[in-house]
Amino acid sequence: MGNSEGKVMEFRQVCHEIAIRTGLSSMMLKRTAFLSLVLILLPTHFIWAQETLKLPKLVLPNIKNYAPTSSAATRAPTGLRELTLAAKLSEDGDLIVNGIVWRIFKPDASDDGKLPMIATANGGTTRFALLPGSYLVHAGFGRAGITKRISVGTDAREEVLILDAGGLKLNAVLSGGVRIPSDKLRFSIYAGDEPENGERPLIIPDVKPDDVVRLNAGTYHVVSNYGSVNATIRADLLVEAGKLTEANVEHKAAEQTLKLVREAGGEAMADTAWSVLNPSGEVIKESVGAFASMVLAEGDYVVIAKNKEKLYQREFTVTAGRNQDVEVLISQPANTPLSLPEP
Repeated sequence: MGNSEGKVMEFRQVCHEIAIRTGLSSMMLKRTAFLSLVLILLPTHFIWAQETLKLPKLVLPNIKNYAPTSSAATRAPTGLRELTLAAKLSEDGDLIVNGIVWRIFKPDASDDGKLPMIATANGGTTRFALLPGSYLVHAGFGRAGITKRISVGTDAREEVLILDAGGLKLNAVLSGGVRIPSDKLRFSIYAGDEPENGERPLIIPDVKPDDVVRLNAGTYHVVSNYGSVNATIRADLLVEAGKLTEANVEHKAAEQTLKLVREAGGEAMADTAWSVLNPSGEVIKESVGAFASMVLAEGDYVVIAKNKEKLYQREFTVTAGRNQDVEVLISQPANTPLSLPEP
């Protein structure tokens, strides 16, 4: 009888005596016997498998250099504190819920002279996790904005920035309240204070009608252009904190369509070069084509047409709000020397 079989017989005898003394059921005795038998036989069979398969000896390399798991490069920053930022247009206004661009900078410039930006976010009330220290926080809301130095300590901090800003909404009409087509109307917003050299800093160009522009509170110089020639209106407007300023300016101008004809009401002649002069003789508009359409401020003008090396001239008057066709007859030769664009 082998060594394993002898162990099994001994085990059965021991289990039988235990069952008699303890009163274990036959089912519990069988389960206990099975588990115990496995534990007894496992080392023997495992050794036998190693001897039969003759596994090769595993040789590990001698590893000396490795990156420890406690390396500072793998650890997340610790000691961060929560900074909650919010903004209002005015001291007594509501919190702005969206549209703010938050930027957080270190207060000291880097080698290139710029302040290092360490965090940015868009929205309304925003939370940042920062190390204790001093920071420059900028809140941008359209063209309005404010920068404030904020210190982060050992405790969480909440800060509400007052932008002291409002909105500006622009449009224009003709005499009698007639609306101007939006595609022919544009605005430019300049700084309100005129410098010594007479050139105001341009803040926002090419503003469309009814667009709401967010600006810091203050006075601004607004230029409204109807068309692209000389129909221009200027106005100084005040923007108040927490309020929307709506302004409608009135243009005294009209659309004019120029054409060279052989007779009144006739067909426009192609390949015609046009020049429009103001009363002082200054050329304010040039174009080439059978029709020359433009918007002009009210007043008196002279138009000169060139076709096949011949010049034709006519005086005309622009009345505010009255669009018209201006016909130049070939029976009206020009008497003003002028260098016209080639057709």
